[in-house]
Amino acid sequence: MRLEDKKAIVTGAGQGIGRSIALKMAQEGADVVIAEMNLDTGERVRKEVEASGRKALYFAVDVANQGQVKGMVAEVLRAWGKIDILINNAGFDRGATLLKVSEEDWDAVLGVHLKGALNCIQAVVPHMIENSYGKIVNISSIWGKSGAISEISYSSAKAGIIGLTKSVARELGRYQINVNVVLPGLILTPTIAKMAEKYQNMVIENTPLRRIGQPEEIANVVAFLASDEASFMTGAAVEVSGGWNM
Repeated sequence: MRLEDKKAIVTGAGQGIGRSIALKMAQEGADVVIAEMNLDTGERVRKEVEASGRKALYFAVDVANQGQVKGMVAEVLRAWGKIDILINNAGFDRGATLLKVSEEDWDAVLGVHLKGALNCIQAVVPHMIENSYGKIVNISSIWGKSGAISEISYSSAKAGIIGLTKSVARELGRYQINVNVVLPGLILTPTIAKMAEKYQNMVIENTPLRRIGQPEEIANVVAFLASDEASFMTGAAVEVSGGWNM
């Protein structure tokens, strides 16, 4: 119970990695805010968290909308009085090559991944500064480090999250707020499950552990970074990829 009685916000918590993180937070003793655009999956995860014995709140919030994010944070503080942990996981993909990526898709992907992370950080940080305590974990990707063909917007957004993490960590360290970023490799999410087997195998062949990762394996690392066991870690980019692209 490393997170006993902590209050955590997890964005994009309706499925895949986000769902696993939310459930892991609850297993470790935290009450969890489910920030998820999809009503059905968001409510399902809220019920799963409550079934584990912890409190849960659900918000259908667009993290790219600063006003909605501020409203969510204000409601959480009214309900629970504090926010100890923020997990910026929300994201989606619109794959395209350099010459085919549209302005609309570029803005949409960077809006959710990068602007969304910034919006959430800006909304919770004044409260964390006041308490001289906070744990922020951002979810990037190995592609944010290596780049990827036909993933111009996604890779750029994920690279931006690494830079955002390091800059915010430098600014907030004096307030005892830890800010770290996790770089998953190929993880068996609903999206990856639909990927053609030949493409999965291409990644697996370049992964020393020779397998796809599980969402729970990302959640385990996130829970560690969100706990006081990682109290002397900030600005770290932690790869959880089975060695892919190391």
